[in-house]
Amino acid sequence: MTTAMPPSHEALKVPEVMTALRLSRSKVYDLIRSRQLASFTVGRARRISPDSLRAFIQEQIEENAA
Repeated sequence: MTTAMPPSHEALKVPEVMTALRLSRSKVYDLIRSRQLASFTVGRARRISPDSLRAFIQEQIEENAA
């Protein structure tokens, strides 16, 4: 299964992650607060790298495969 991510983006906005994971805004921020999804800020803007999103998805697949 592949996640639809804009290929030209180096950093994703929270709404892009919401779309990719099909989760609510509050759930994405919960994942960030709990450090399950790595992110960084630029000024007041929260960003998630595509690699962080892929790593999160892979961890979820591995945890739920057992």
